[in-house]
Amino acid sequence: MKPLEGLESRRAALKVLTEVRAGRPFEAALDRALGRLAAVDRRLAHELAAGVLRRQKALDAQLAPLVARGWNQVEPTLQDVLRLGAFQLTGLDRVPAHAAVDTSVSLAKETGGARAGGFVNAVLRGLGRTAPPPPGTSPSDAARLAERYSHPLWLVERWVARFGAEEAERLLRWNDTRPRLVLQPARESIEELERRWRAANIAVEPAPYGAGLVTDRRRPQELPGYSEGAFLVQDPAQALLTWYADLPPGTELYDASAAPGGKTIALGRHAARVVAGDVSRSRVRRLTENLRRAGSGHEHAVVADARHPPVRPLNAVLLDAPCLGTGSFARHPDARLRVAPDGLARLERAQAELLEQVAGVVAPGGLLIYSTCSLEPEENELQVDRFLRRHPEFRREPSETFPPALLSPNGDLMILPQRDQMDGAFAARLRRSA
Repeated sequence: MKPLEGLESRRAALKVLTEVRAGRPFEAALDRALGRLAAVDRRLAHELAAGVLRRQKALDAQLAPLVARGWNQVEPTLQDVLRLGAFQLTGLDRVPAHAAVDTSVSLAKETGGARAGGFVNAVLRGLGRTAPPPPGTSPSDAARLAERYSHPLWLVERWVARFGAEEAERLLRWNDTRPRLVLQPARESIEELERRWRAANIAVEPAPYGAGLVTDRRRPQELPGYSEGAFLVQDPAQALLTWYADLPPGTELYDASAAPGGKTIALGRHAARVVAGDVSRSRVRRLTENLRRAGSGHEHAVVADARHPPVRPLNAVLLDAPCLGTGSFARHPDARLRVAPDGLARLERAQAELLEQVAGVVAPGGLLIYSTCSLEPEENELQVDRFLRRHPEFRREPSETFPPALLSPNGDLMILPQRDQMDGAFAARLRRSA
């Protein structure tokens, strides 16, 4: 029997979702599931898996009324099969309805037999191509937005309180878009990269604030210059951290949480030496590969716990702290499924401990740069405020060369996705007294 056309991409998307539910990060799950697919199937599988993760609450709200025995009684893998079908029917105009239903039925039969296939067929044909129902009366703006954009209610409540409902919705809408690929210069200048890619008929344009080049291509490995380390993949927000750090040439830097290495490589271009540490051996292997491909030779990867810095006092230390990652939800659509209030509290404590330890290897007169990819004040400015109260020998020292539009009133780097059209980020420059 001839295999059903398009089934491989749907099968791969289901595998991605299954691995994400088991705790594997989205990007790692993609690498495992998509490697052998044709380019067109890779793109579709990526779009399907990411779309389900981004719209899960809304999809469940559409599917649940069609399941007589109750949505929570449906086996988890079968729930994801239905979500994949529903996303195609309601979110992808270019996918014919019969293709969405037929491939979903085939997936259901593979995972649960003929009875599961019949169940999926009945539910999806009941759903059809009808538009999602308009949101009902909600007790609050936050509840309405949390359901529509499939975000945790507790987090949306925070954002509505902080930004207001309209701006919070812009943030949620940004999180539900697939970000474009942004590339940063490494062993070639940004001008050389632009000339090379335009000569190869690859469309590129400047990223916001000139922080890299944006392309419509999806696989950096296929771009000219990748194997030679001419560029690296990095969101503008992370590239702008290098500008904000404003380190003088010849600096010796300890990057306390360096993997996968984008900031290390950017900072190493002008540093005398960068000791790039990470506590995870697997992450250090990836870091080492990236340094070998695109580094300047000034960077040195080590397996090291930032709570026990492996260096003598240096004139610059960067702590890119573990955080909730709420500024990078667009890039990591699975991350919204993992965040919880108790996780925020644990991370606050961990960040404070790490700050205490790395501060000890900042030489007198040296600079400590604290950064996150979070939007949450407890992980950002409030964390810095608490550190400065404990350590009066440090003070904020904002960069004098950085665009004021991206600075907070305290002079901290503050990038908001809904305002700045890139990942969210925070950083503070903290100068130790001589």
